[in-house]
Amino acid sequence: MRNLGHYLQAWLAMLAVAVGNGVLREVSYGPLTDDSTAQQLSTVTAIALLGLVMWFFLRRRPPASGAAALGVGLLWMGLTVAFEFLFFHYVGGHSWSALLANYDLAAGRLWLLVLLWLLLAPSLFRRWLPAGR
Repeated sequence: MRNLGHYLQAWLAMLAVAVGNGVLREVSYGPLTDDSTAQQLSTVTAIALLGLVMWFFLRRRPPASGAAALGVGLLWMGLTVAFEFLFFHYVGGHSWSALLANYDLAAGRLWLLVLLWLLLAPSLFRRWLPAGR
Protein backbone atom coordinates (compact mmCIF):
# COMPACT_ATOMS: atom_id res chain seq x y z
CA MET A 1 0.00 0.00 0.00
CA ARG A 2 1.37 3.34 -1.03
CA ASN A 3 1.86 5.76 1.88
CA LEU A 4 1.58 3.00 4.49
CA GLY A 5 3.89 4.86 6.89
CA HIS A 6 1.76 7.98 6.58
CA TYR A 7 -1.42 6.04 7.35
CA LEU A 8 0.23 4.32 10.31
CA GLN A 9 1.25 7.73 11.65
CA ALA A 10 -2.36 8.83 11.26
CA TRP A 11 -3.55 5.82 13.25
CA LEU A 12 -1.05 6.56 16.03
CA ALA A 13 -2.33 10.14 16.15
CA MET A 14 -5.89 8.80 16.29
CA LEU A 15 -4.88 6.48 19.12
CA ALA A 16 -3.54 9.44 21.10
CA VAL A 17 -6.74 11.40 20.44
CA ALA A 18 -8.89 8.42 21.48
CA VAL A 19 -6.95 8.01 24.72
CA GLY A 20 -7.32 11.74 25.40
CA ASN A 21 -11.04 11.49 24.69
CA GLY A 22 -11.34 8.66 27.21
CA VAL A 23 -9.40 10.59 29.83
CA LEU A 24 -11.62 13.62 29.24
CA ARG A 25 -14.69 11.44 29.78
CA GLU A 26 -13.32 9.98 33.01
CA VAL A 27 -12.26 13.29 34.58
CA SER A 28 -15.07 15.57 33.43
CA TYR A 29 -18.57 14.50 32.43
CA GLY A 30 -18.20 10.79 33.21
CA PRO A 31 -18.61 11.10 36.97
CA LEU A 32 -21.59 13.41 36.45
CA THR A 33 -23.63 11.03 34.27
CA ASP A 34 -24.50 7.36 34.15
CA ASP A 35 -22.08 5.05 32.33
CA SER A 36 -24.27 4.62 29.26
CA THR A 37 -24.67 8.36 28.71
CA ALA A 38 -20.96 8.96 29.27
CA GLN A 39 -20.06 6.24 26.74
CA GLN A 40 -22.48 7.66 24.18
CA LEU A 41 -21.16 11.22 24.57
CA SER A 42 -17.64 9.86 24.33
CA THR A 43 -18.54 8.07 21.09
CA VAL A 44 -19.87 11.27 19.54
CA THR A 45 -16.80 13.27 20.53
CA ALA A 46 -14.52 10.44 19.35
CA ILE A 47 -16.14 10.40 15.93
CA ALA A 48 -15.74 14.18 15.60
CA LEU A 49 -12.16 14.29 16.86
CA LEU A 50 -11.07 11.27 14.82
CA GLY A 51 -12.66 12.87 11.79
CA LEU A 52 -10.45 15.92 12.24
CA VAL A 53 -7.32 13.77 12.51
CA MET A 54 -8.28 11.72 9.46
CA TRP A 55 -9.05 14.84 7.44
CA PHE A 56 -5.67 16.32 8.40
CA PHE A 57 -3.77 13.24 7.22
CA LEU A 58 -5.90 12.30 4.24
CA ARG A 59 -5.88 15.74 2.69
CA ARG A 60 -2.09 15.56 2.55
CA ARG A 61 -1.98 12.07 1.03
CA PRO A 62 -5.37 10.92 -0.16
CA PRO A 63 -5.73 7.27 -1.16
CA ALA A 64 -5.03 6.81 -4.87
CA SER A 65 -8.21 4.83 -5.55
CA GLY A 66 -11.45 3.68 -4.01
CA ALA A 67 -9.86 0.31 -3.28
CA ALA A 68 -6.91 2.00 -1.58
CA ALA A 69 -9.30 4.09 0.53
CA LEU A 70 -11.10 0.93 1.62
CA GLY A 71 -7.71 -0.61 2.43
CA VAL A 72 -6.82 2.36 4.64
CA GLY A 73 -10.17 2.06 6.41
CA LEU A 74 -9.69 -1.66 6.95
CA LEU A 75 -6.18 -1.03 8.27
CA TRP A 76 -7.37 1.60 10.75
CA MET A 77 -10.35 -0.44 11.88
CA GLY A 78 -8.29 -3.63 12.20
CA LEU A 79 -5.54 -1.93 14.19
CA THR A 80 -8.14 -0.37 16.47
CA VAL A 81 -9.94 -3.64 17.17
CA ALA A 82 -6.64 -5.46 17.73
CA PHE A 83 -5.41 -2.74 20.07
CA GLU A 84 -8.68 -2.66 21.97
CA PHE A 85 -8.81 -6.38 22.61
CA LEU A 86 -5.10 -7.04 23.13
CA PHE A 87 -4.23 -3.98 25.21
CA PHE A 88 -7.34 -3.81 27.34
CA HIS A 89 -7.37 -7.57 27.99
CA TYR A 90 -3.67 -8.26 28.57
CA VAL A 91 -2.60 -4.89 29.99
CA GLY A 92 -5.85 -3.47 31.34
CA GLY A 93 -7.08 -6.76 32.74
CA HIS A 94 -10.57 -6.50 31.25
CA SER A 95 -12.40 -9.75 30.58
CA TRP A 96 -13.25 -10.79 27.04
CA SER A 97 -16.96 -10.54 27.90
CA ALA A 98 -16.54 -6.97 29.17
CA LEU A 99 -14.74 -6.03 25.95
CA LEU A 100 -17.40 -7.69 23.81
CA ALA A 101 -20.11 -5.79 25.72
CA ASN A 102 -18.94 -2.62 23.95
CA TYR A 103 -20.36 -4.09 20.73
CA ASP A 104 -23.91 -4.46 22.06
CA LEU A 105 -25.96 -1.85 20.20
CA ALA A 106 -29.16 -3.08 21.86
CA ALA A 107 -27.66 -2.06 25.22
CA GLY A 108 -26.93 1.45 23.92
CA ARG A 109 -23.24 0.81 23.31
CA LEU A 110 -22.21 2.81 20.23
CA TRP A 111 -18.58 1.69 19.84
CA LEU A 112 -19.45 0.03 16.52
CA LEU A 113 -20.16 3.49 15.10
CA VAL A 114 -16.55 4.50 15.75
CA LEU A 115 -15.30 1.39 13.95
CA LEU A 116 -17.67 2.01 11.06
CA TRP A 117 -16.41 5.61 10.85
CA LEU A 118 -12.80 4.41 10.76
CA LEU A 119 -13.70 2.01 7.96
CA LEU A 120 -15.71 4.42 5.80
CA ALA A 121 -14.10 7.81 6.42
CA PRO A 122 -11.14 7.34 4.05
CA SER A 123 -13.54 6.64 1.18
CA LEU A 124 -15.76 9.57 2.10
CA PHE A 125 -12.85 11.98 2.51
CA ARG A 126 -11.36 10.77 -0.78
CA ARG A 127 -14.58 11.88 -2.49
CA TRP A 128 -14.86 15.17 -0.60
CA LEU A 129 -11.25 16.36 -0.75
CA PRO A 130 -9.76 17.88 -3.87
CA ALA A 131 -7.41 15.47 -5.64
CA GLY A 132 -3.70 15.95 -5.18
CA ARG A 133 -3.75 18.06 -2.00
